[in-house]
Amino acid sequence: MSTAAHAIADADEFANPNVVKVVVDGAGRALYFSRAPIPWPRDAGRGDPAATASPPLRHVGLYAYRVGFLRRFPALDASPLEEVERLEQLRVLWHGERIAVHVSALPPGVGVDTEDDLANARRLVGGAPGFA
Repeated sequence: MSTAAHAIADADEFANPNVVKVVVDGAGRALYFSRAPIPWPRDAGRGDPAATASPPLRHVGLYAYRVGFLRRFPALDASPLEEVERLEQLRVLWHGERIAVHVSALPPGVGVDTEDDLANARRLVGGAPGFA
C-alpha cells in the first residue's frame, strides 16, 4: 500500500484535528497517522511546526493498493488505534502491513474534509457542474 503527504508549515493546520498527520521512518514508510500534532516538538512547546527536526507531514488521503492486499484488507479486524483516531490506515499498520509514503514538494489543491471545506470548494468552483 502507498499514500502521499506534504510538509506542514502552518501552525493552525498542524493543530487542526481534521488535518491527518503522518510520521515516516528513514525508508519513507509510515510509522503512525494521527489527528493530533505529530511529531510533537517537546522542547519548543506550543505545537510550532517549524520547531521540529523535519517538517511535520500532512497525509493527503490518496491511496495505491496492490491487488493482493486489497483483497485481504476487508477481512482485517479494526484496530483499537483505528477506533480512537477514526483513521482506517491505522488498521493496516496494526496488522503489520507497510504503507509507503511519497512526500510531495507541494501541497495538492483544496481538500474536502468537513462541511465547511465542501462549502469552500463549491465557492471556488463557482457553480461548476456536479457541485450544486
